[in-house]
Amino acid sequence: MNQSNEHPHCILALDLGTTTGWALRAPDGLITSGTASFRPGRYDGGGMRYLRFANWLTEIDRLSGPIATIWFEEVRRHAGTDAAHVYGGLMATLTAWAELRGVPYEGVPVGTIKRHATGKGNAPKQAMIAAACARGFSPADDNEADAIAILLWAIETNGGLA
Repeated sequence: MNQSNEHPHCILALDLGTTTGWALRAPDGLITSGTASFRPGRYDGGGMRYLRFANWLTEIDRLSGPIATIWFEEVRRHAGTDAAHVYGGLMATLTAWAELRGVPYEGVPVGTIKRHATGKGNAPKQAMIAAACARGFSPADDNEADAIAILLWAIETNGGLA
């Protein structure tokens, strides 16, 4: 599914969290994906995870970009307070990074992504992994599977406009 003629730009999809899932469609149409850990080190200050995340975004942009659009999973409720704080910090870092560079970004509701990938808006993690595998990907975990699902949703629905 090479759509490089239609969309010759780089799209980044993110499932934000301590283990952030990512999927990227390069300008040539090639899709790559993976996970990146932003777990703080033993001696890190509170802001180091966000600094590392911003540096990681800059590297992706430099090596695979320039990034034209960023889509991320928009989470409205979290299992715990810590997860909510981490998500908020990563989202603030992402949006500030994108604003500085003039890169458009948008959140996609969890249910929208799950429904597009599996047909069910409340699909469990395993179903999201299975849906990514059925499309020819081999995600390491649900974070990567979610990022792949966000990217495919963005491509296939033209960001929800199709």
